[in-house]
Amino acid sequence: MKLAIGTDHAAFELKQAIRGVIEEMGHELVDFGCHSTESCNHADFSIPVAEAVARGEFDGAVLACGTGQAMAIGANKVKGVRATLCLTPDMARLARQHNDSNILVLPARLVSSDDAVAIFKAWASSSFEGGRHAVRMDAISRYESRGR
Repeated sequence: MKLAIGTDHAAFELKQAIRGVIEEMGHELVDFGCHSTESCNHADFSIPVAEAVARGEFDGAVLACGTGQAMAIGANKVKGVRATLCLTPDMARLARQHNDSNILVLPARLVSSDDAVAIFKAWASSSFEGGRHAVRMDAISRYESRGR
């Protein structure tokens, strides 16, 4: 998969810990930042990453901040993005299978690096099941297309 990754300062160290594992798994990874632990604005990363995913430049993305909430909120403002905050591998697997998640959001202050790797692996190795879940996702897409 071609993936984007973006974090704020609170998740910089988590990003450093998981990016090598992601690349070792054979995924192409483009880092949108941030590039240090210096305080920064999460929206400077969540929105550009989400826009790139929505344009089809990436197969998916990983975003992270302290709680994951801010990144999920920012990314989900972009039409066509389904950013899912996941704290366990099961949440990540089901987010892909049932909700067609195209952005995984990790909470750096709530999961360890090892947990983040396991969550990513579950997310990346799962795919959308379609069927009854597609009907539900189509309803959301129709709402989005109304432009409200």
